[in-house]
Amino acid sequence: MNETTIIDAARSGNVDAFNELIHLHQDFLFRVALRIHGDEDSAADALQETMISAFRKLNTFRGGSLKHWLARIIVNVCYDELRHERRQRVIPLAKMSANDEEMEPGFWMADPKAGPEEICESHELEHAISICLQSLTLVYRTALVLVDIEDYSYEEAAEIMGIPVNTVKSRLARARMKMREALKGFEDQLPGRYRDELFQKAQADVAYSA
Repeated sequence: MNETTIIDAARSGNVDAFNELIHLHQDFLFRVALRIHGDEDSAADALQETMISAFRKLNTFRGGSLKHWLARIIVNVCYDELRHERRQRVIPLAKMSANDEEMEPGFWMADPKAGPEEICESHELEHAISICLQSLTLVYRTALVLVDIEDYSYEEAAEIMGIPVNTVKSRLARARMKMREALKGFEDQLPGRYRDELFQKAQADVAYSA
């Protein structure tokens, strides 16, 4: 059955059909929650809460991308959990300057080949990225996760986060800059080619701000 048929069955109360829908998207949903929370247990809790909420609200789904709809639910669940636990303090986005321009995606999103050396480097980079992601304010982190990591368009991320497209772009620009700054603290642990690119990006930032 295609997804539309499964959705129709789930709406009629077919629990097996709903479970199949969740099975199709649970890896993606867990990945998003893990990036936002930075903790596997919290991500698993968020996924479970998302499943419950989605089951209760499935009749409100009006078509389009179910994946986007579920993404919006899990992002909101993560927000609520983090606010409740006071792990992060959400602050309004401050505009960088009148001439603020969008920065290019970070080198941390590179997808190295799966050779032994590259796998080792990938683990080192993943460790650094995970720690640095958690240093970002929640709204910046979410924009980076959706666009740079999950490859959503600005428009899709805006829909999921419930904010204007221009706000997504501004938050993403700031998030990329802050990630780059945070990764400088892991420079000695980063694979060689990433250290080189980090240095080049830093030099470019200095030239841009001059």
